[in-house]
Amino acid sequence: MTLRANDAAREGANEGSPPPARLLDLTRLLSRAGQGPLTGIDRVELAYLRRLLQEDVPLFALMRASPVDVLLDRHGIAAFADRISGDTPWGRPDLLARILARGGRDTRSRARSTVRRLALARAAGPLLGPMLRRHLPSGTAYLNIGHSNLKPRVLQAVRSVPRARITVFLHDTIPVDFPQFAGAGQVERFADSLATVSAHADLVIYNSEQSRRDAERHFSGMERVPEGLVAHLAVEPPRPEPAQLPPGLPLDRPWFVTIGTIEPRKNHALLLDLWQQMHEALPPSSIPRLFIIGRRGWKNEALFRRLDEAPFMGDTVIELAGLDDGAVAALLQGARALLFPSHAEGFGLPLLEAAALGVPVICNDLPIYREFAGSYPIYAPVHDRYQWARKLAEALDDEAMPRPAAILDLPSWNKHFQSVLKLT
Repeated sequence: MTLRANDAAREGANEGSPPPARLLDLTRLLSRAGQGPLTGIDRVELAYLRRLLQEDVPLFALMRASPVDVLLDRHGIAAFADRISGDTPWGRPDLLARILARGGRDTRSRARSTVRRLALARAAGPLLGPMLRRHLPSGTAYLNIGHSNLKPRVLQAVRSVPRARITVFLHDTIPVDFPQFAGAGQVERFADSLATVSAHADLVIYNSEQSRRDAERHFSGMERVPEGLVAHLAVEPPRPEPAQLPPGLPLDRPWFVTIGTIEPRKNHALLLDLWQQMHEALPPSSIPRLFIIGRRGWKNEALFRRLDEAPFMGDTVIELAGLDDGAVAALLQGARALLFPSHAEGFGLPLLEAAALGVPVICNDLPIYREFAGSYPIYAPVHDRYQWARKLAEALDDEAMPRPAAILDLPSWNKHFQSVLKLT
């Protein structure tokens, strides 16, 4: 029988009072070292890291630094934050990294070496639970923000701390709802994570009512439905830095931008179709540019071939990976619109970043956008290529499409954390 977690599951938790300590899982951020600019979920985990460092509650961090689990105290967490933000370089590879990675000089190996040196304690395999009980006070609140390290052995070890409370942030259920867009093994791994959350979480944080409905639909067929809390995400106001743009980037024509990993769900294929259509009908000098900002992902070989071979690539359509945030914001600020033709989204932080700069957004008509962005975007169903072509043309005509009249009430991280930290 499916059970919904209720106040009985909260026994020992003092809602509204801070816990004796918090344990933040930072496995995702550690895994991102050396992998390029942070993605949306990475940025949310980083926002939690920075905020919890400001709180008076004692703070610890748990990471999987293969082949061991490491526990950091506040000092180690602050040092890790400096490194993941790029303010301090990662240290030299340790002996373990040199053995496991044949020299261990890549950034990920150096990052793991660094956190092993910063660790308050380390544990291998079944010793994780005893390590946590040795260092964490009764009633510790564990937070997993990044969809990483959601393993039964980890949550069982956390649960072995007396009166521990487990909170998990679920950003979306896209891998199981849209398996056609998932990478190899991702569907099975995510399904296992959902089952683990159902079995062990006291509270699940959602970025939207849509994400909550999707997750609880899956939980209803599992062991239990944990309590849920919806807290919309926020963004730091973008700071455009034109000096960070690549030298020689052609900005002599109007341009559009699209932001996100180049994978099937993001639907870059629609945009390439539209630009190919323009090249077949218009002289090249009159065609706006499209900047595709993001790294190449998975299951998109046909699109990658188009990016490599299309005659208009490098001229009117320009692929940019690894840009700093200031460069991305500079391109976004000058764009006629942000283009967001995704088939599915968990939230859509670039839309908020565009709204913060007053930049128009043309996007697919998805319920998640309606929920948090209301009437700010221009909605165009992705099955209607003609409507997308018309919206692009209007965006190039200042009289047909002025800057957005609607003002989006941007959510703040303060409001987000006011909701979340009362329960965690």
